[in-house]
Amino acid sequence: MAATSAPSAAQDRLEPWVYGSVLAALVAAAWAGLGLAESAGAGAWLSHAALGEAGALWSPRLLGFLGAWTLMSVAMMLPSTFPLVRVFLTITEGSAGLLALLCAGYLAMWALFGGVALLADAGLHRLVAGSTWLASRPERLPGALLLGAGLFQFSPLKYSCLRQCRSPIGFVIQHWRGGSRALRALRVGALHGVYCVGCCWALMLVMFAVGGAHLGWMLALAVIMFVEKAVAWGRAMTAAVGLVLAGWGLGLLLGIPGLPLPF
Repeated sequence: MAATSAPSAAQDRLEPWVYGSVLAALVAAAWAGLGLAESAGAGAWLSHAALGEAGALWSPRLLGFLGAWTLMSVAMMLPSTFPLVRVFLTITEGSAGLLALLCAGYLAMWALFGGVALLADAGLHRLVAGSTWLASRPERLPGALLLGAGLFQFSPLKYSCLRQCRSPIGFVIQHWRGGSRALRALRVGALHGVYCVGCCWALMLVMFAVGGAHLGWMLALAVIMFVEKAVAWGRAMTAAVGLVLAGWGLGLLLGIPGLPLPF
């Protein structure tokens, strides 16, 4: 009896590492794909401005944008789900199929956010095109975006969503109920994606506004969001980033000379 239980226990210990390695490889492949896209000049797939200028908002290029945005979400956001994945694998006894549904639900929320942001951006471009005042002051919109993103770092919504993201055990236990296991996995992933969007949407709007496969911005924001959600001193990072972004944005709005535009 002991001889048969030992391999089973070893397998239970191994599976989370195996799946963690697969997710890590997926994230690495996403970063490599984004790097190749930038070096090949294919950043237009992530450029909302190029998409709007081409008048292709409802063309197949929209699907290309959403695909590229999802790839970026895999690279930037999936690493912060590793604590949740570890808990989820324990509860589901290492089910690869359920893990795939969890990730699908999570990434679907980020794809939905990308689509909504794209539509809102199209309206903003029309507003700027019809406003001489805004067109002649190119620093105003970046300044407002940075200021808004910085202030959001201190908002109750930010901290409420972060609490959910930083408590993977309680989150999975709370939502792992009702319906089939497949439906539960999809729902847990989607709900986690909703809370992740809730705490990170302002920072991702900065990434959205940059446009294109800008690896420097991607890497910086990915590290910030990972630390916020997965590291013990993440709250200090949240406040520090909020001060930097708000100060930068306010300086641009006040016209302080020498401040660079973020995009």
